[in-house]
Amino acid sequence: MRFPLALRAGAALDNEPTTREADVAERNTGGAVGAAGRAPTADRADAIRNVVLVGHSGAGKTTLVEQLLAATGTIQRPGRVEDGNTVSDFDEVEVRQQRSVNLAVAPLVHNGIKINLLDTPGYADFVGDLRAGLRAADAALFVVSAAEGIDGLTQMLWEECSRVGMPRAVVITKIDHQRANFDEALASCQDVFGDGVAPLYLPVITNGHVNGLIGLLTQKFYNYATGDRSEKEPGAEYETQIEEHRGVLIEGIIQESEDESLMERYLEGDPIDTKVLIEDLEKAVARGSFYPVLCTGIGVGAHELLELVTQGFPSPLEHPMPEITDLSGKPVNGIVCDPEGPLVAEVVKTTSDPYVGRISLVRVFSGTLRPDMTVHVSGHGLADRGHEDHDLDERIGTLTCPLGKHQRACAKGVAGDIVAVAKLSRAETGDTLSEVERPLLMTSWEMPDPLLPVAIRARSKADEDKLSQALGRLVAEDPTLRLENNAETRQLVLWCMGEAHTDVLLDRLAKRHGVEVERIELRVPLRETFGGRCQAMGRNVKQTGGHGQYAICHLEVEPLPSGGGFEFVDKIVGGVVPRQFIPSVEKGVRAQMERGVVAGYPMVDVRVTLYDGKAHSVDSSDMAFQIAGQLALKEAASKVPTLLLEPVDELAVLVADDYVGSVMSDLSSRRGRVLGTEPVGTGRTLVKAEVPELEITRYAIDLRSMSHGTGTFQRTFLRYEPLPPNLASKVTATE
Repeated sequence: MRFPLALRAGAALDNEPTTREADVAERNTGGAVGAAGRAPTADRADAIRNVVLVGHSGAGKTTLVEQLLAATGTIQRPGRVEDGNTVSDFDEVEVRQQRSVNLAVAPLVHNGIKINLLDTPGYADFVGDLRAGLRAADAALFVVSAAEGIDGLTQMLWEECSRVGMPRAVVITKIDHQRANFDEALASCQDVFGDGVAPLYLPVITNGHVNGLIGLLTQKFYNYATGDRSEKEPGAEYETQIEEHRGVLIEGIIQESEDESLMERYLEGDPIDTKVLIEDLEKAVARGSFYPVLCTGIGVGAHELLELVTQGFPSPLEHPMPEITDLSGKPVNGIVCDPEGPLVAEVVKTTSDPYVGRISLVRVFSGTLRPDMTVHVSGHGLADRGHEDHDLDERIGTLTCPLGKHQRACAKGVAGDIVAVAKLSRAETGDTLSEVERPLLMTSWEMPDPLLPVAIRARSKADEDKLSQALGRLVAEDPTLRLENNAETRQLVLWCMGEAHTDVLLDRLAKRHGVEVERIELRVPLRETFGGRCQAMGRNVKQTGGHGQYAICHLEVEPLPSGGGFEFVDKIVGGVVPRQFIPSVEKGVRAQMERGVVAGYPMVDVRVTLYDGKAHSVDSSDMAFQIAGQLALKEAASKVPTLLLEPVDELAVLVADDYVGSVMSDLSSRRGRVLGTEPVGTGRTLVKAEVPELEITRYAIDLRSMSHGTGTFQRTFLRYEPLPPNLASKVTATE
């Protein structure tokens, strides 16, 4: 791996305009330009770079992608493809809502290296697509706006990349914005991201206009004032600024060096050869322990960034292979990123096209994927969310490289590359593609739990007929979506990541699948129980002239402790109720308990004792005693109070220390009981509490607002507890 040529002392510079079209494109890509009908190609893994762009909404990720595409001649100007659509925001929802909500890949070629730029959504609601981008990439580019700073989600993702050792760099965008402050943005990056963050270039801004960049290692000024990139010596007025930042950069590089003598030499004032510094810098970036900072503006910085990506970031060969097993779960070792090796690929994103059908975005980790080949589909362990496990063979269709709405045909996808696959009708996001003769399974990446329940119903009978199929397609595309058909509340519930996620799903149902639905109030599954002991009689006597019904049973009911379930006790003596009809009474009681006796919720924690009754030799029957048991339970409900029970969950809320007080106060206001707190890592605290489910149906939204996007939580059902009388009366009144 080599570091950016622009950082090397005496490096030759490409002084051609970065926006020149056909000739620049042909030169940069070696003939494999990304025009609408032609796709960038790669035959070797070491000629590929997979880079995921991470940052909050509005940081400029999509704009940066388009700037790099234009700089390599892949598109003619930022923001446009041939049909006038934006490069990344091609989904119909993105066009209408003017925001990125999907993982999008933009392939380009620079100096013979194919770069797959993975543009991710900047909203926490779409963190599933963001995690998919992290899985498919070998390095991460954190995009920070010089005008807006860093949000909590970006900080959390930086920490996540740190845990897995992913190489990273930082790009400060919008340095030409009227509110931009590069120094403040840089200081914020160093404060939030920690040690090892240092700039490689400084912007030169005059009267709000970016004239160029100063390379701190080469101490050269790269002039963009005329629109073309040229090199010259920086003026004396920049000497102090260069020395200040250059000293910090060199010290950071030396601290990461394996040569311990460098620090002694540096402290003694000996000059360190730039070549040595660059070599140590390369190793530190590859290890994920040093994070260079670059900057971009309109027409500025694309060249430097492309050089960093192609020569500073690792290729797929240098990225650790995810864990691979056979279908029995036995680890499979020895598979590496080799186009000639066994096929191992993973579906990282699934979308639907109204004309082509299902399209799967696939990262090839080993082997070579070719059009029309038959592959084995394995995965993926999300059955609890409505995603069925797969173990089947499928024949794939054409392979393409997507760019906006264009699907540009490509001949193959080699190990390390990312391609789009058509006609995988069963494969879903997270599934593994492997050889039919040797089925394999990749350990799936961690997927966040959807914690916002939204109840919906079809708007019309025609919509109801199409709803099931449309929801099935949405579930196949989105592993963060969980579909629940609640038998207790008789509601169809979508478990989503947040309000924006919900809006996008309902928009797609309406516009893409032609299914109109409406939100309805979510019903929390309550329970009923008796508030005391009593005796009741169930009398089912009907004489109609023919075969009638005759069954009388006397029951005693009493509540059990929470979690006691149901007990049926037989105390019949003397055969007053024939033995064959005693199970009938129990069956009728159980049926009435399922339907409830007050508000229509199932009854729990009850002991029912059958102690007396009467029967008729002709008119008594199984059904007669079932009905008698039901009537007795209803009569008991009229004699003693019945209680409504609400489910109580244990919440584990992980939040930054600054928001612990607000979170604890909010949980208390939700009738919660805070159990305690414990520190987790640096600057984060885990708050545990018991909270009624009625109070946390929208907690996913409220916590995000309270914690500025940094808080997460998990919920686990604990038990049922009596609902306060004032709330119980409201529930009863609405039933």
